[in-house]
Amino acid sequence: MAISRCTNTGYGTPPCDTEGVTSSLKVWIAGSRPKTLPAAIVPVAVGYALVVARHSDDLPNVVNALLALVVSLALQVGVNFANDYSDGVKGTDARRVGPLRLVGSGLVAPARVKRAAYVSLLVAACAGLGIAATTSWWLILVGLASIVAAWTYTGGPNPYGYLGFGEIFVFVFFGVVATIGTTFAVSERIESLDVIASCVVGALAVALLIVNNLRDIPTDAQSGKKTLAVRLGDTRTRLLYCLVLLLAVLGIVVVALTFSWASIGLVGFVFAVRPVASVLRGARGAELIPVLGATARVQLFVGMLFAFGVVAS
Repeated sequence: MAISRCTNTGYGTPPCDTEGVTSSLKVWIAGSRPKTLPAAIVPVAVGYALVVARHSDDLPNVVNALLALVVSLALQVGVNFANDYSDGVKGTDARRVGPLRLVGSGLVAPARVKRAAYVSLLVAACAGLGIAATTSWWLILVGLASIVAAWTYTGGPNPYGYLGFGEIFVFVFFGVVATIGTTFAVSERIESLDVIASCVVGALAVALLIVNNLRDIPTDAQSGKKTLAVRLGDTRTRLLYCLVLLLAVLGIVVVALTFSWASIGLVGFVFAVRPVASVLRGARGAELIPVLGATARVQLFVGMLFAFGVVAS
């Protein structure tokens, strides 16, 4: 698809080539929201690191670890496209300020975005089936729950993301399930420390969603989307952002009692200074777009350093 010119849709300038023609590939990449991908990479890295630390004499099931990464990435892209489609057809994105939305901006037909969501979720299902075939068929139920949760976040007649439960979904599926799911896929066992580590990952992922929803409080309130940020209000949402980052810090400290080098993950919070300062000083609207990217970097650096520290221990 090509658009004859770049227009200001309220989402920032669409990706254009030097002749002013929108590139289809760049539009789809932007629509997949690449800044959210650390939320898919970090849980797999941390989950695999925990298993490696317990089996230092060999390299545990690399194939299933890679399949877990495919599942996580495909689910993340799938939920992004599903949200884009559902919010777009509901009109929620009509006045949104933030990253490019394919349907809301009118750059891509809703049916194509819906199809992209289906394909992404199908890829996740196929990779998950591969893991289940070599570990436990019960994982199919976990996979189905993840896919249903991904679609009904903003899709369907009663999307729970519109009721203020989005943070719970992110914490559970992109934190707990993704992390301990990886450890189980690789080692077929789950230990208590895995659950604590998964809470660290979940808290970092929730911080990303909180910034996103903080930015969208005015437009979400107008469109009837009662996110947790809308329900809490501006001030309490800003405090919640700081609290979930503090939860991640505390979780790393607990894990470091067993894997001492895991504490190196705390170094990554250096990157949190600027976004936290922006949130506390009252940044809003378009000012929160760079905060979203900065929070994604915090998630990536903290998560990867945390994983490295666990292995180093």
